[in-house]
Amino acid sequence: MTLIVQVHLGAYKIELAKEGVNVLINGRNYEEVERTVNEIKSEFPLTSPQNATADIVDKEQREALFKKYPSIDILVNNMGIYEIMQYEDVDDEVWERYFRTNVLAANGLSKIYLPKMLKNDFGRIIFIASEEAIMPSGQMPQYCMTKSMLLSLSKSLSILTKGTEVTVNTIMPGPTLSENVHQIIEGMYPKEDLTFSEKEKKFMTSNLPQSEIQRFIRPIEIGRLAAFVCSPYASAFKGSPIRMDGGMVPTIF
Repeated sequence: MTLIVQVHLGAYKIELAKEGVNVLINGRNYEEVERTVNEIKSEFPLTSPQNATADIVDKEQREALFKKYPSIDILVNNMGIYEIMQYEDVDDEVWERYFRTNVLAANGLSKIYLPKMLKNDFGRIIFIASEEAIMPSGQMPQYCMTKSMLLSLSKSLSILTKGTEVTVNTIMPGPTLSENVHQIIEGMYPKEDLTFSEKEKKFMTSNLPQSEIQRFIRPIEIGRLAAFVCSPYASAFKGSPIRMDGGMVPTIF
């Protein structure tokens, strides 16, 4: 079983490689991708990870990637950009950049690989969205818009899989402890003699009191969920927006 996954998705590639998946590591930096491939080969020697360097925002590079790897079983669309911005500062160029990066790149790969999955009567496509897709904070309007679009795209593509063992779903994580977030939290309390867990709890209490877990979601938790959704055990998930928000969204639906 073969999967395309972006290089920075440590939890996804590890959890899926652990299950025996041959991961294709995607990224724009060849050396960084190659290091990741070698790490996976070392940790999971029975799998065959490969270097799939490409800028998937670029249509021609997506097509070249398809020619090199014409058949995959799993596609995790997670690449995206985000930043806090005031609505009045989001000009047309920003809107278009977010649309190309967060939506069109994922759509482009899905459009390439979905027909082959349907022909093989098996495949998994996962879009990684955010709780901001259904509960915009107002702090990142350009980001929220694109994540909401992924929910619609996922449902539209899922309808095309009717009667097959191909599934298309969306995972919506809440605030997640990425490397960038870790650095931000550490930098917010540089002079305080606190452990990271204490800093994390202090941040959550002050900034995200609605979170029920009162901590950031760990990437490995999302990776484990993704591994399950990719498995044969999850074949009844079709076009589902799967919430993993730590209780951030206060509504039933």
